[in-house]
Amino acid sequence: MSKKLTSRAADYSKWYNELVVKADLAENSAVRGCMVIKPYGYAIWEKMQAELDKMFKETGHQNAYFPLFVPKSLFEAEEKNAEGFAKECAIVTHYRLQNDPDKPGKLRVDPEAKLEEELIVRPTSEAIIWNTYRGWIQSYRDLPLLINQWANVVRWEMRTRLFLRTAEFLWQEGHTAHETKQEALDEAALMNNVYATFVEKFMAIPVIQGLKTESERFAGAEETFCIEALMQDGKALQAGTSHFLGQNFAKAFDVKFANREGKQDYVWATSWGVSTRLMGALIMTHSDDNGLVLPPSLAPNQVVIVPIYKSEEQLEAITNVVNGIMGDLRAKGITVKFDNRTTHRPGAKFAQHELQGVPLRIAIGARDLENGTVELARRDTLTKETIALSELTERVEGLMTEIQESLFNKALDFRNNHITEVDTFEDFKTVLETKTGFISAHWDGTIETEDKIKELTKATIRCIPLDSKDEEGVCVYSGKPSKRRVLFAKAY
Repeated sequence: MSKKLTSRAADYSKWYNELVVKADLAENSAVRGCMVIKPYGYAIWEKMQAELDKMFKETGHQNAYFPLFVPKSLFEAEEKNAEGFAKECAIVTHYRLQNDPDKPGKLRVDPEAKLEEELIVRPTSEAIIWNTYRGWIQSYRDLPLLINQWANVVRWEMRTRLFLRTAEFLWQEGHTAHETKQEALDEAALMNNVYATFVEKFMAIPVIQGLKTESERFAGAEETFCIEALMQDGKALQAGTSHFLGQNFAKAFDVKFANREGKQDYVWATSWGVSTRLMGALIMTHSDDNGLVLPPSLAPNQVVIVPIYKSEEQLEAITNVVNGIMGDLRAKGITVKFDNRTTHRPGAKFAQHELQGVPLRIAIGARDLENGTVELARRDTLTKETIALSELTERVEGLMTEIQESLFNKALDFRNNHITEVDTFEDFKTVLETKTGFISAHWDGTIETEDKIKELTKATIRCIPLDSKDEEGVCVYSGKPSKRRVLFAKAY
């Protein structure tokens, strides 16, 4: 298979799909709409997972695990949630197969093994978790209950794309219970901020924090906080959401507690989650026509060292020096790989590591040993420099920070240059089709106008920014009064 990618300018979608496969991140599986996450892709997800898990625990949350299957009666208990996910549900109806008498060597569903109650393969876990919480919560002393789950979920999507939208995906979902409404609102805002901090600091992706409109909220939520990012093709991507659920699930599952006055009250709830969709965001924010570009904080290998030699003696001498380099770098907490494969030439190794987005490459040959130098190559800028071996550790350590910040700032400049204020619907449509990106425009607050704009342009309200200021104006479509601007965009 050719390593050369379709250019982003020629076909962004094809470029993305080729990159995911050729960089060995993931591939389609034998199950329609489901993916196999390959070791290199999973290593990136593991680093995301580890950092997020640390941040969750630092804010007082604990991990637990709940069943994959949800009885249909429980799933139906919270009506809005059930209706919101009904079209995406996979359902288990039988529990046994048997030999097919009409087709030797084949199996069929045993008609006698029909389940008494159908089971939903979880598209989200509110139902099974809140049914469980009923037995865990009796008093205000049991609150707050701060639980997170790392799991897989199934949403039977018809149009799928690796990482961005698959029938099964990996995620985490937090589910918390609180004594008061304000505590639950504070929790939802806190976790949205945790997501924003993670995505900006570790993924080097700038985000806008905001609130979803009523029609875009999570099914069953009274308020949905979100973080929105902008991809290189000018489309938005919802990178994470945090929901204030009010008392809806507590009432649906009869989760009450004795409050401080000794009276029975329903708990207040939140849920929040991010998924392997973040992998898609990472790819589409930073990568280029040469392949993946990874921020050092999430790269499985932050540094790769490639030896250049003609004889075994030269390789042995280079290896002795490299062992010292690796020891020094690892002592600084830098992950480093020595690519001493004898089955690949240096050029092939360079191409592979460039395709897979290794932030920094070190090349060292016999002449470098004589001169006491090495060659450094940055993946983000594709620039090279030759430095003294004695300066290497300090330089690499500095470059880890420099590359991380450079990627963020580049993405931030792109995002800021693609937020456009418009005051007329003609300008709205022109910007959407030519410049793309976020469009800041007045909206009259009605679902009817929101739906009509979506019908006409395929753009949706991505969020009402948390930092938006009151500003008198008129709706870009209806001409009715508006008090603030919201952000529209076409989105994944």
